[in-house]
Formats: sequence, C-alpha cells, structure tokens
Amino acid sequence: MTDQTSGRLLGKTALITGAGAGLGRAIALIFAQQGAKVICTDINEESARIVAQEIGPNALALHHDVTNEAQWTEVVAQSCAHFGGLDILVNNAGIGSMGSVESTSTEDWRHMHAVDLDSVFFGCRAAMAALKNSKSAAIVNISSVAGLIADGNLAAYCSAKAAVRHFSKSVALHCAHNKYPIRCNSVHPAFIDTAILDDVVPGMPRDILVEKLARQNPMKRLGDPNDVAYAVLYLASDEAKFVNGAELAIDGGLSAQ
Repeated sequence: MTDQTSGRLLGKTALITGAGAGLGRAIALIFAQQGAKVICTDINEESARIVAQEIGPNALALHHDVTNEAQWTEVVAQSCAHFGGLDILVNNAGIGSMGSVESTSTEDWRHMHAVDLDSVFFGCRAAMAALKNSKSAAIVNISSVAGLIADGNLAAYCSAKAAVRHFSKSVALHCAHNKYPIRCNSVHPAFIDTAILDDVVPGMPRDILVEKLARQNPMKRLGDPNDVAYAVLYLASDEAKFVNGAELAIDGGLSAQ
C-alpha cells in the first residue's frame, strides 16, 4: 500500500469488524495510512485477508462471526497476542433489510438485532479489559441515520440502530465514571454507495435505487465510504480526546430536515 501516513493513529492498534468490504474496508485502509496496526475481521475471511494484504505487514485478517459471543473472546485474544495490545475498537459489521412492524418476521427481527446490536454489546464487553490497558482508547460504534430518525418500513433496523446509539452513551458513561481511558461514540451514516445497496430492494436495478435515494438527500447524492471513514478516524484519534458519548451524523443533512 502507498505510504501516505501522517501519523494520526501512529502507535495505535485497531480492531475493525466487517473490514472485508464497504465501510469497514475504507476505515481499515485509512487507519493504516494514518499509522495504525489493523486487525481486519469479517465473516468472509477471504475478503478480510485481501484487505489485510493490501495494507501489508501491519494488518492481521481473522474470521469473525460477530454474533458469536465466544468468538469475540478469541478474536480479542488473538489481536492482543499478535500486536501486543488494543487501542481502538470499531464495531462496523452490520446488515440491513426492509420490513414494517407487520411484515417483519420474528426470525428476521432477532437476526437483525443479533448482527446489528448484540454484536456491539459483545464487542465492547470483550474488548474492555484490553482497552483499559491503553493510554488512550476509543470505541466507535457504527449506527445509522435510522438510529436518529425512524422509517415505517425499517422496523427492526431502526430499533437495532437506535439501541446502538443509546448503548454507546451508556458505555461512555461507564468508562468515564470508572476512570477508564476509553471513550465511546457512535457514527450515523445515511445511505452510502457500497455493495450493501444491491440487496436493499429486491428486484430494483441498482442505478435506479441510487438515483432515488440521492433525490431524497438534501445534498442530492449518496455518501462515499471515505466520508464515513474520515469521521471514524477523527473519533478514534486523540484529536477527539474530549469527545465522549456523542453521535456524529454523516448524512448530507438528512436528519436535519
């Protein structure tokens, strides 16, 4: 990978879930460019390995089912053993699907919360001991603009992402009250132009969906993965050392309407 390091994360080690594609990949690459050692985890280990190879020797790829509580313990242990500790956790892995309160099945409801919410709880809890050993640690939880404003056809998704927002504040307060060197914040993207859009509306051509979503945004475009990655970089860095329990909307003004 081309060396563009300016050192905003120099000396830091970061664990990023869902790092094999989309937002996770963008975050991993920018973190590495800024000097971090990066653990790229993904349920698709091959995609995580490709990103890690792109970064080079300062990256480690691990298979990771974020809904598996026991795997979290293993992944954190492997990360610390490989790089000697952990300073940053980015809970990025997630899924999305449409469905109202009437059309969402119990199975879909539980699966959405397992991937988008339970995994964040598992991750924060599993990484806490390692992060406490850092001089300045940060947790960044990827929520969604749907965690700030509701949509009648995203019942399970809105529920899970709103819970991530409030859970992040609870973690931030817990760490502050116990004088842990750990900050916790949430990031709330609107629709970002990644492969996840391919499955949002079954049967709708991707270009038509992108055009439709762009019209709904005040800036008349979708976000780019790097729009989110640079925001996560700021929150993970010591530049944000007094930012704690906050939420950052990366949505082109959508939640301001």
